[in-house]
Amino acid sequence: MTTALHTHPDFRRLWIGDTIAQLGTNVGHIVLPLLAIAVLNASPFQLGVLAAAETAAFLVIGLPAGAWVDRVRRKPLMIRMDLARATLLLTVPLAGWLGWLTLSQLVVVALLVGACTVFFDVGYQAYLPSLVGRDRLVDGNAKLQASQSVAQLSGPAAGGALSQAVGAANTMLATGVGYLASALMLSRIRATEPPPDRPAKRDLRAEVVEGLKFVLHNRYLRPIVLCTASWNMFFGVESAVFILFLAKTINLGPGQIGLVSALAGIGAIIGAAAASRVNAAIGTARAIWLVPLVSTPFGLLIPLAEAGWRLAPLVVGFLIVNFGVVIYNIAQVSFRQAICPDRLLGRMNASVRFIIWGTMPLGALLGGTLASAVGVRETLWVAVTGWIVSTFWVLFSPLRALRDTPSAPSPSPGQSTDGA
Repeated sequence: MTTALHTHPDFRRLWIGDTIAQLGTNVGHIVLPLLAIAVLNASPFQLGVLAAAETAAFLVIGLPAGAWVDRVRRKPLMIRMDLARATLLLTVPLAGWLGWLTLSQLVVVALLVGACTVFFDVGYQAYLPSLVGRDRLVDGNAKLQASQSVAQLSGPAAGGALSQAVGAANTMLATGVGYLASALMLSRIRATEPPPDRPAKRDLRAEVVEGLKFVLHNRYLRPIVLCTASWNMFFGVESAVFILFLAKTINLGPGQIGLVSALAGIGAIIGAAAASRVNAAIGTARAIWLVPLVSTPFGLLIPLAEAGWRLAPLVVGFLIVNFGVVIYNIAQVSFRQAICPDRLLGRMNASVRFIIWGTMPLGALLGGTLASAVGVRETLWVAVTGWIVSTFWVLFSPLRALRDTPSAPSPSPGQSTDGA
């Protein structure tokens, strides 16, 4: 008989810590570009570079990070990454107070924080199955995603309001404090983590290749990865220009930008709350392709936005798209964790994140370049059209023959996956 996860003491500590960290992260997501625009007068291309810096580490060190995570205990690694992120981000308000803040510093901080995030996220997704058990992965991921969705809703509103009240540089304190709180909560988890498998002879290249092969040779994981990678590339295009679109094209102030971003994030909260029921009703595998098919076309409402009441299409579009994205993410992450052998969890997650997050900095650079060449609104049209096309990978895939996750982990590379 299993304990409900909301009463599971160690999961609750992970949940609370992650919620606080996510709040700080989402404050940072809106404050960094606001800081670059308002204080440093950044151009569209410079904003694209800044957005690219936030996720570039997934492309550069994502693969070896997975092999490293599989060699060490995950909880101490995550605590160290939280402390490093807090230290890096707290340099931003310090430089602001001293009058030394530059765009170069913001880019470097974003790059290094992104590197820490690579190790934290890969470790976190590899740690969850051992903490809660594979049979409760959907429930665990849904609860954590709900917290992320609340942070996505409240973080931008708080970040915009604080930036307007006390300045964007000072608001970065919230992000650093969030990571410190996350480290404290993780340190209080009492469960003994199983020792990692440490082979006597280590071959980093072979270990990395093994993780990649597992992902790319699996007939179910491959379309998930291609769909998410394509989506994230066009999300990078959108994220590079979205704040600029609201600030310059629509002429909103920081507080209004935070409010619009928060309203758009309500769909993510609804999606997280509904995810377990949707997965149970239609099946985890089916949710991966059916939910994006229905929700993604509403993204075409976003570039129609204008000032005043004509912001409504943007909010409605994001509400429905975010609803679908959250359900998709919970389903596909749970699916991946459930079918992967324990010894490959770190490398599987790193291989997936290398591919799916590695496209985001490329998309951000593309977004900044497109906005400079053809305009900000036109760049948003490219982004939302790309989201729709991205769903074709899972729509026309073997996942359509499944209802739920296969009951046993898929075989390692070298074994047939055709009958999985």
